[in-house]
Amino acid sequence: MHYYFKRFSCDGTLKRAHEALYQQTRQLEGREDSPTFAIIDSQSAKTGPDARGDVGYDAGKKVKGRKRHILVDILGLVLNSKVHSAGIQDRDGLASVCQKVTSRFPFLEVICADGGYQGKIAAKASPRPLQIVKPNQKGFQVLPKRWIVERTFAWLGINRRLSKDLERYAKTTEALMNVAMIKLMVRRIARYGYS
Repeated sequence: MHYYFKRFSCDGTLKRAHEALYQQTRQLEGREDSPTFAIIDSQSAKTGPDARGDVGYDAGKKVKGRKRHILVDILGLVLNSKVHSAGIQDRDGLASVCQKVTSRFPFLEVICADGGYQGKIAAKASPRPLQIVKPNQKGFQVLPKRWIVERTFAWLGINRRLSKDLERYAKTTEALMNVAMIKLMVRRIARYGYS
């Protein structure tokens, strides 16, 4: 099984399966193939003792490990994901996660983000205008559209291998994120088949 997992993640089979299922899921949900609105966020995760490379310290969250950066559409489906050192700030990691997004999704108009993405660096790295959503009061508050990306992180966290980052390499974590989204989309497509 591990042989096929490595092979499919290296030769792009997982990404191609993700793309095909993504298009089909959006069509079943009554949406166009290319989204017009996206939400970006990151999540820091502790790494295990065997982690090699791409490990850093996130001073804001006081976590030593890796940072998972995802860009999702309005349905919470992942458009692109990157795993890198937790020491990289959100605004600096934006460029890597938004790379080639506009060529794959040409009708994308706006990217919604939290306060960690404000500033000239993020605005310059973003392929589309950034809409920064900030809380306007103290305490817990559901922010418009921002909860969608948090829900996606919760979906990913349900998977045992993604609840913590115990993988040796960041590329393995990226592949596991693809597998988790493939599983979610297959279940959603199957649900439409039965109704």
